[in-house]
Amino acid sequence: MKLKHIKTLLPPQNYEFRILCLAWSPNNKKLAVCTSEKVILVFDENGDRRERFATKAADSKTGKRNYVVKSIVFSADSSKLAVAQSDNIIFVYKFGENWDDKKIICNKFPQQSAVTCVIWPMDQPIVCGLVDGKVRAANTKTNKSSTIYNTESCTVSLATNMSEKGFISGHADGKIIRYFFDDEDSGDFQGKFATHPTAPYALCWAGSTVIAAGCDKRIYVYGRDGSVIQQFDYSRNEVEKAFTVAACGPGGSSVAIGSYDRIRIFTWSPRKGCWDEGNPKEIKNLYTITALAWRRDGSKLTAGTLCGAIEQFDCCTKRRLYKNMFELNYVGPSQVIVNNMKTKDKVIIKSNYGAEIDGLKIIGNDRYLVAHTSDTLIIGDFQKKLFSEVPWQNKGKKEKYYFGSENFCLVFSCGELFLIEFGINEITGSVRTEFMGANHISVRLSDRRKDNRQQINKRIAFLIDFKTISIHDLVSGCNIGQVGHDQKIDWIELNENGRKLLYRDRLMHLFIYDVESCTSFPMLTYCSFVQWVPQSDVVIAQARKNLCVWYNVEATDKPVTVPLKGGDVIGVEKSNGKTEVLVNEGLGNSAYPLDSGLIEFGTAMEDADLARAVSFLESLPALS
Repeated sequence: MKLKHIKTLLPPQNYEFRILCLAWSPNNKKLAVCTSEKVILVFDENGDRRERFATKAADSKTGKRNYVVKSIVFSADSSKLAVAQSDNIIFVYKFGENWDDKKIICNKFPQQSAVTCVIWPMDQPIVCGLVDGKVRAANTKTNKSSTIYNTESCTVSLATNMSEKGFISGHADGKIIRYFFDDEDSGDFQGKFATHPTAPYALCWAGSTVIAAGCDKRIYVYGRDGSVIQQFDYSRNEVEKAFTVAACGPGGSSVAIGSYDRIRIFTWSPRKGCWDEGNPKEIKNLYTITALAWRRDGSKLTAGTLCGAIEQFDCCTKRRLYKNMFELNYVGPSQVIVNNMKTKDKVIIKSNYGAEIDGLKIIGNDRYLVAHTSDTLIIGDFQKKLFSEVPWQNKGKKEKYYFGSENFCLVFSCGELFLIEFGINEITGSVRTEFMGANHISVRLSDRRKDNRQQINKRIAFLIDFKTISIHDLVSGCNIGQVGHDQKIDWIELNENGRKLLYRDRLMHLFIYDVESCTSFPMLTYCSFVQWVPQSDVVIAQARKNLCVWYNVEATDKPVTVPLKGGDVIGVEKSNGKTEVLVNEGLGNSAYPLDSGLIEFGTAMEDADLARAVSFLESLPALS
């Protein structure tokens, strides 16, 4: 990784004017800075100053000279800022929706001693370290504080892990303590983690390792069990000074450590399983780095100095221009920022396993993304901003992708079909088939499930061979139906609850298969078009110059037949409470209305959705 200086947010002074602390908001839109004047400056994502407000003392009678702001941190929703002060208090400021809105103090947390550092893990209370060695939790909902543990040695640093479900604290006697809100079944112990040779003022928890440094000019890397697994020794370097502060990149694959006139960058190498040191960023007369903050998307690193300068750096390992439309900014081995230069949309692609992303494609009308790591496959929907990372062993083998649904993707590889739902980090199911055509596969994922009380229903129908259909339940992983036919099948489709299957053969004969009874029934001959009406169990089909409608699919021999003036049925449209069949008649489209009452009531009864049935009946005009 290379640091490229892009902007000076505040110029340096000719005297000591220490930047006390920095914090980027999780939504990447705000950078908060606290100066020696105990004033909070807020910059926008472009580095322009938008707000300025003064902090206040715990006791207004003592005045501003009697305290120092030690640490600041944003809440997970970026709407609040916690300010930790040496006069034994934490203030929480709430921001308005607009830049000009007044800030209000929504919480106060008095402590028994000076607060030295603070973090705010997602879905957890504020965690603060005190001079007396205590680490305490401050709950913004109850406005009360409680002690998590006590080490009896001044707390000098705090850092969360990548999931923010655990944290470590560094203390003046060198002890590093590890604590979990949830160990995520890692099996890692909590309590005393390691003893560092000096007070670990520069401390971060990056991936499965802890990196600590202090005044001895040595950087130690600790493994999960607390043992030293790497060491970077600069004690004989006369130019190097004490390490004062550290910041971890959002993906856990990069760490920046500040000292005097210098920022050292370390990058995790997944292939070697260790940390590599890059070229340090040296700036003459920068003086001591007093604060570091990494933007949450990994694109920028901000540094504050002893003389009051705030410098911003671009963090990038490489950049690519893709299709002359997307800018791919690799900010770490496992994290890529994708910018759509036309729409200005931006998404962050990150491997949850910390694996190196080495192949990235944007396909499907530039809406979908596919990326590979050594052991996983990442698939996402730009429009919905939903991404999935699943274990994948077929890297390098020929793959085909089908994005015909709003909710999932089908991946065909090595004779196997994989179904991946957007936003879910596991493969929903897989089946073996050689047929990848959209007409030969039908998937239903609880398409008519209204609430959590209804059963989850995930089913797939697919061709085993030209004359055999198999139906699998993806929840149980069982085969729940198999249909054999004497002719080649050219089209199949399950209804929305997966209980019935329509299929048509090459002779244009249409059949329906009931999954529960495992029986097939003929429906129509000369069928040129067929479709389930959305949100119902009604079937429409075209046979020559007739439109056939089955409001009750149990009565396969009793369709409602509507003569067509000519043309071909092209689909069904539902709008404004009406359901219409669209027919292309050459010069334009005609609409043939369906009986919405029969559709609504019949489907409600089929789904045992009594509330929907009653709602429909109540909407009917009363009989006189």
